[in-house]
Amino acid sequence: MGGPLRLPGLLCVLLSLSRAGAQGSQACNPRCPPNSECVNATACRCKPGFASSSTEIFTDPLEICDDINECVPPMKVSCGKLADCQNVEGSYYCTCSPGYELRSGGTNFTNESENTCQDVDECKQNPRICKGRSTCTNTQGSYTCQCLPGFELNPEDPKLCTDVDECSSGQHQCHQSTICTNTLGSYQCHCRPGWELIPGSVNGRNSTICKAVKPFFTWPLPPGVHSQSLSRFFEKVNNLHKDFKPVAATDTIQNLIGAMDDLLKAPGDVEDIALPVRHQVATQLLLGLEQSLRTLAESLPEGPFTYRSSSDTELSLMNQKPGNGNVTLGQSHARIHLDWATATGAGNSSTGTTVVGILSNPNMGKLLVNASLVLDPEKEEEVQKAHQGPFRGARIQILSPVNSVFLTNNDTEKLASPVTFAFSHDGEISGKRKEVICAFWKIDSNKSGHWDTTGCWKLGSGDNSTTCQCNHLSSFAILMAHYDIQDWKLELITKVGLSLSLVCLLLCILTFLLVRPIQSSRTTVHLHLCVCLFVGSAIFLAGIEKETPDGEAGPRCRLVAGLLHYCFLAAFCWMSLEGLVLYFLVVRVFHGQGLSTRWLCLIGYGVPLLIVAISAATAAATASEGYVGETYCWLSKKHGFFWSFVGPLAFIILCNAVIFVITVWRLTQKFSEINPDLKKLRKARVLTVTAIAQLFVLGCTWVFGLFLFEPYSTVLTYIFTILNCLQGLFLYVLLCLLNKKVREEYRKWACMVAGSKYSEFASSTTGTSHNQTRELRPSESGM
Repeated sequence: MGGPLRLPGLLCVLLSLSRAGAQGSQACNPRCPPNSECVNATACRCKPGFASSSTEIFTDPLEICDDINECVPPMKVSCGKLADCQNVEGSYYCTCSPGYELRSGGTNFTNESENTCQDVDECKQNPRICKGRSTCTNTQGSYTCQCLPGFELNPEDPKLCTDVDECSSGQHQCHQSTICTNTLGSYQCHCRPGWELIPGSVNGRNSTICKAVKPFFTWPLPPGVHSQSLSRFFEKVNNLHKDFKPVAATDTIQNLIGAMDDLLKAPGDVEDIALPVRHQVATQLLLGLEQSLRTLAESLPEGPFTYRSSSDTELSLMNQKPGNGNVTLGQSHARIHLDWATATGAGNSSTGTTVVGILSNPNMGKLLVNASLVLDPEKEEEVQKAHQGPFRGARIQILSPVNSVFLTNNDTEKLASPVTFAFSHDGEISGKRKEVICAFWKIDSNKSGHWDTTGCWKLGSGDNSTTCQCNHLSSFAILMAHYDIQDWKLELITKVGLSLSLVCLLLCILTFLLVRPIQSSRTTVHLHLCVCLFVGSAIFLAGIEKETPDGEAGPRCRLVAGLLHYCFLAAFCWMSLEGLVLYFLVVRVFHGQGLSTRWLCLIGYGVPLLIVAISAATAAATASEGYVGETYCWLSKKHGFFWSFVGPLAFIILCNAVIFVITVWRLTQKFSEINPDLKKLRKARVLTVTAIAQLFVLGCTWVFGLFLFEPYSTVLTYIFTILNCLQGLFLYVLLCLLNKKVREEYRKWACMVAGSKYSEFASSTTGTSHNQTRELRPSESGM
């Protein structure tokens, strides 16, 4: 009974347990975190490849299952050689290292037994993996790019090869007598400018060696120039050329500047050369210096170079590889600012170093004196508007040293970008129609030159310094320009006044020749006085203007100046002779002494001829421009030459004044005598008054001219012009119209022209005027 009863009981227990297991398996915790799975209704476990920070089975729903990195030590897996373990979320895989690949061509595997990694030949796989002018070389697990000779790897891109500049890096093997020129992948060696290959050498190779042929230009004397000073200078230059050695380029430069200083400090017979030829010599010296210094600078070591001579001539230059920015070069006389591209030039970018230099020569201005100035059209229009008159020219004064600028770039007539200069100069002299300007020495077609402002403009001036900009290069200087502006009102007064004066002087001459009642030694003096003034005024009106107001005077202008000098001196000599005639008339009135017409003419024309001859001989002997005025054909104020006219003029006026004082004093004595000869005394008195008035008219007009110094006074200029232009009118009124006998003769001529008989008129009036004539004895004098 017990056995059968136990079996159903056991079945019941098993059935109960199976039901309970079924119920447990169906119950799962719904709150398990990500990357985990439930164990039962209350517990969870992390999935394979993940782990929790606590226990393997956990009940906390906030627990985190983190990825297990199988690829970090201590590694639980092994991928084998030439392979790398790559972790992924919840697992891992193996890949071949860079530069390797699976033999099967697959991409990954999971264990060391599957590892078949082998080297990849990148050079065959991608023949263009290395960029231009490089070769690919395979290495174990990688490759390298090797550059061809003359190239190097670019640090920013190891696959790219760039050209090596052996010239700038100093890797070339060119001889010091050559210039290194970089080429793509190599370089070449060429002779320096003015050098030539030695026998057996080939231009362009590393073994190229050159010798100096023309380190600088040899300068022959200009045609037709004979000067011992220039000959000695050119001989020194030729010796420097002959003895030149590249290693002694510094000494050669200093000796060249010294030779130029010696020439300019004591020019000697150079100053005797005619002005156009002298300017031609100066042009040749400026060009020669510029070209020689440019060539010699290329033989100097790289870097700056400065030299200042005992004569204050200063050279500053820079010889170096051109950069990308600007270059500034300065010294005590000048400073220049430009960019390297302008200094190098378009065709010289790969010829080696670039030269920038400036030579300041304070003594060069001696050869450039009296040079003309040409203003560019815009500047000329500006001057005319500012001074309200036509521009006739300008007189100049050089304020600064002459500064010559030279570059490696020879094409400097039109620069792409302007060059800025700052020049130091003497103090400015303010005045009317004066201006400080920037100018350059422009070469003419005849190899001479003149100052010009085209392409240059002034940026500012002050404190003895002026800043300019120019779009070309040459030799520059700061000038004080005194503009000659035509005053049309003054010119009109001069032409009208002189024309009227010529008519009146001609009437005076005809009157003195044709009116017989007034013929005397005094009339002779008046006649020649008017002739001199007439000829002088006619020459003045026709030829006082220079061919070019700011240029050199030609032979015509010199002749006009000499004739004017002679005619006006002769006029004053005849005026002094009138004083002498009065002296004999009044002081020696009772002695009957006087000068004959022959002596009067000898003195009146001989003395001024002697003065002019001495003046001309002095001007020729001293090589001074005596008969070359600054603006007109007149006497120059330089070297005191103007006093050859002013001195005699002042002496004559002073002597006449003394004579007239003595005459008046003697007349006073005569009138105080007991029995004076009233007829003669009254006649002498009238003549004296007339002569004094004449001296006042002629003398005062020129006295105003003595005060016309710089700066010109407008009021004095107009007074001087009006009085001098009306001299003929004054003389005609004083010597003819106020003379009774002349008026009587004019009436006679007028009646003859009108058809009346002057004799009948005279006979009808003789009786009525006889008593009046007897009472007015002084009328015999003509007044």
